[in-house]
Amino acid sequence: MKPWKIENWWFSEIDTMWPGMSLSLKVKEVLCDFHSEYQHIVVFESQNFGRVLVLDGVIQLTERDESSYQEMMTHVPLHVHPNPQNILIIWGGDWGMIRECVKHESIKSITLCEIDQWVIDASKKFLPFMSSGFLDERVEVIVWDGDKYVRTTENKFDVIIIDSSDPIWPAESLYKEEFYKELKTLLTQDWVITLQWESLFLHQDLARELSIQMKNLFTYAKYAQIYTPTYPGGNIGLLTCSDTRDPSKPSREVDEDIQKELQYYSPQMHETAFVLPYNFREL
Repeated sequence: MKPWKIENWWFSEIDTMWPGMSLSLKVKEVLCDFHSEYQHIVVFESQNFGRVLVLDGVIQLTERDESSYQEMMTHVPLHVHPNPQNILIIWGGDWGMIRECVKHESIKSITLCEIDQWVIDASKKFLPFMSSGFLDERVEVIVWDGDKYVRTTENKFDVIIIDSSDPIWPAESLYKEEFYKELKTLLTQDWVITLQWESLFLHQDLARELSIQMKNLFTYAKYAQIYTPTYPGGNIGLLTCSDTRDPSKPSREVDEDIQKELQYYSPQMHETAFVLPYNFREL
């Protein structure tokens, strides 16, 4: 388990992946605190950021800024693909990406493969602003290792979203080349993959190594930045891959009714997110 602590009603995120820095949030009330088979799960009410989900001492989301990550990870691939109908989300047990997917009436099926049932249940109970889509009849929930699911399922998907935690156990297999080779066998002819890709400010070597790996597998593999104040460094990356389409260009307009519900994503934000600072482009 990763080191973490709540002292004097302050939560501090301390992790070896971002040494020498820590984000702290004032705690009003701890809502749940327990160990599942896979990780330590904490949900607390914060003073300024609403409810907060923490796994193994690392902030996964806060009520105040979760929309930037959830919306971009979902709506970027859904708007790169011209007609997404069958969606697979690997991990994502907090339900945020399900919430975004069900806004699209054209989608026929949404499969969520989450390894930890306790994350699913904790989010439904303590994070209702995330789990509003769990009753949608198009949603199928599979509690299993995403790597094993990819290796055994016969289903095909237009869009696959990998909402992984950092590349250590139990998510480390989701960052290996073999996993993505298997993933390609699940894809329809016109497909898009999007995955969480760390921070270029804090993990340049890792992001570069992974990007090279993906560019060897896919025609397009493009990195975009998302502003999320409570993630390390204040930002997080997503990598979107395709063999047929430039991920930085939406292939269709956002439905007006959907756009009214969004806080962060827009066609302009979609394209702008892929414009990187000069040194990151060179990297």
